Formats: sequence, C-alpha cells, structure tokens
Amino acid sequence: MSIDNITAYRGRDAVDSNGNKIGSIDEIYEDTETGKPEWLAVKTGMFGSKVSFIPLAEASASDDGVRVPYTKDQVKDAPNADASEGLSQEEERRLYSHYGLPYSERTSDSGLPQGGQGTTGTTGTTGTTDTSGRTTGDPTPGGTAGVVGNDVSGPETDQAMTRAEEELRVGTQRVETGRARLRKHIVSENVTTTVPVEREQVRVEREPITDANVGAAMDGPALSEEEHEVVLHEETAVVDKEVVPKERVRLDKDVTTEQQRVSEDVRKEQIEVDGDADRR
Repeated sequence: MSIDNITAYRGRDAVDSNGNKIGSIDEIYEDTETGKPEWLAVKTGMFGSKVSFIPLAEASASDDGVRVPYTKDQVKDAPNADASEGLSQEEERRLYSHYGLPYSERTSDSGLPQGGQGTTGTTGTTGTTDTSGRTTGDPTPGGTAGVVGNDVSGPETDQAMTRAEEELRVGTQRVETGRARLRKHIVSENVTTTVPVEREQVRVEREPITDANVGAAMDGPALSEEEHEVVLHEETAVVDKEVVPKERVRLDKDVTTEQQRVSEDVRKEQIEVDGDADRR
C-alpha cells in the first residue's frame, strides 16, 4: 500500500482479522525519508477517545476499509503512544514487540530518537511522521537552532512548547437493570349462588255428588275396582361452566429522564516562565 492510496483511507474503518470493526482511521504515519506508510493511528474506545497504533506491514485494502491481521482486543491492548508527538524509537520498539513483528538490535537507521536499544528497522533520517506533517526526532541532524534544553515530555519539535489539558467527555450507555414478565396460571375459587326450582306434590280433593256431577259419577258400573295414577315432577339445579374472556393485559415501558451529576478529575498542563520574561 503506497502513500498515494493509503491516505484515501483516512476516516474509514480499520477491520481486524475476524472482520470486526476496530475503529476509525484518524491518521497515517509514514517514514520521513522513504515516504512509505508505516503506522495506522486508529480511534478506539468509547466515543473514539483513545488512539491505538497498528503497523501497516501486513495490512491490506478491503471493501470494509483497511484489514489488519490482528484481533480487536490485541489492538486495544497495544502500548500507549502520544499521537500528537509522533513515535519515538522506544515506542516503536514496544509496539512492534506487542504485535510480534521482528525488531533489529542494531543502531537505528531511521534517525529516530534514541529512546531504547536498537531500532524498528525503518529507513530514513528523521524518524516517523504522520501525513499531516507531525514529525518525531530532530528536523536536522544537529538539532533545532536556538532551542536550549530538552522537552522532557517528548522530542524537540520547534521553538514552541505545547500545553495540553484533559477534557471531560461524558456520554451514556444502556445497561440492563432488571426484567419484568407476565405469567398466567389457573386458580380455583368456590362460587355459591341460588336458583329457584319447582316440585310437584299430590293433593287429594273431595267433592260431594251434585246434580252437576251426578252424570260423571254414575257413568260406569255401580260397584267396581279401579286405579288412578298421577305422575309427579320436580326441577333440579343443573351446573354448567363457560369460558368468557374478561380483559387484555400487556407490559409496556415508560421512559423518564433525570439529571445525573458526574464528577471526575482532569489534568492540565500549566506553563510558567522563569527569569526575566520581559527581556528581549
């Protein structure tokens, strides 16, 4: 991958060996002598708050962005390096060791600041820089003219000192706090009610012989034996059960918003001037 086409991937995704997105490519670091791309600076972590370095030695272009032969966890666990200052020799040594890439013990050919024993084996005379122009190491072999002393926070870049401070980035994430479910089961209860029922009873009625009923009374033999039968009836209570739907029950969620106070210590650099500040 040449510097001509790798810069086109700035802002696209870096993908691990399993096809998972690692993060967004923030910058490409190149060797200042050869101009060859050497490192990807990828924004990882929550809200892209961390920058992780991935070597380009075995990277390849893909439809997803840039695919690297490392896992997402391996990239996130890489040693920290200050992306704004470029990479020192010691930082490159630790990074190459973390990714299991070979590292030379001979004197640096790249002119990187001597932050440890040996070099990463890159070529060039001024170290490793990103494509936006930030460079590590001295811009000239003899150092920067007019700069006295040493910037202990990193290699000398120019005659200015950079002041930085941490800013608090607050966001939200969804976490599971509990679960609610509907469960239906059957219970029994005793129901008592009353119902009117009818029952027939025998009643004997006697009437005297009169001119009105003498004909019916004398119809038949004068003396005889006979039987009359009356069928009696009564009602009994009959119980039947019917399933009747009564109501619909469902679970729903209401969202409420509340203000939560977040407190965290942040660090910032302060620059003090010693000596005669007005002297020119």
